[in-house]
Amino acid sequence: QVQVVESGGGLVQAGGSLRLSCAASGRISGLVTMVWYRQAPGEKTELVAMILSDGKTTYSEAVKGRFTISRDGAKNTVYLQMNSLKPEDTAVYYCNCDGTFWGQGTQVTVSS
Repeated sequence: QVQVVESGGGLVQAGGSLRLSCAASGRISGLVTMVWYRQAPGEKTELVAMILSDGKTTYSEAVKGRFTISRDGAKNTVYLQMNSLKPEDTAVYYCNCDGTFWGQGTQVTVSS
């Protein structure tokens, strides 16, 4: 069994910053791909950022240059540093571990 726990969401004004955390634990062998997704009300789930086991990262065009995904050393704990937040970043952010396991989500609300 694998547990995925996100934290760090909240309410912030436009232009502000937040850092989300995601910790995966349990039956995981080595480092795995970790992905942040988000879903705004009435919208489809969107891939935000991804980090592979070798450290390579990918970002959606909507967040490139503003968000940074990173890994805590040799752990399946990742962070999403979100800067210059915009109201359109408002969504529930979900962490996915190894393409299979999901966290419960954390709400990010950006006020204008």
